[in-house]
Amino acid sequence: MIQLATFLFIGAPEVIFILLIVVMVFGADKIPEIARGMGKGMRMLRDATTDIKSEITKSVDKQGIDANVTKNITEEINKVKDDLEDFTGSVKRKL
Repeated sequence: MIQLATFLFIGAPEVIFILLIVVMVFGADKIPEIARGMGKGMRMLRDATTDIKSEITKSVDKQGIDANVTKNITEEINKVKDDLEDFTGSVKRKL
């Protein structure tokens, strides 16, 4: 059976309809500019989050805070997720 890919529970006809509305509202010549602006915005957001992460890491290293605590917590969370997945694997419905 062929399954159609959905994005946020939106099917292909809905995506085509949304794209049609976008083309009608903004015009075909404006779409590349809008996409370029969105790409630049996403790049700026990614760079900002990277800068924040590096500043936090530098601050933690400077203060001498043990960063392994978060690593241990993350490992425990992943273990719990794996256990839950093993438990619910037989219960989940197959599509």
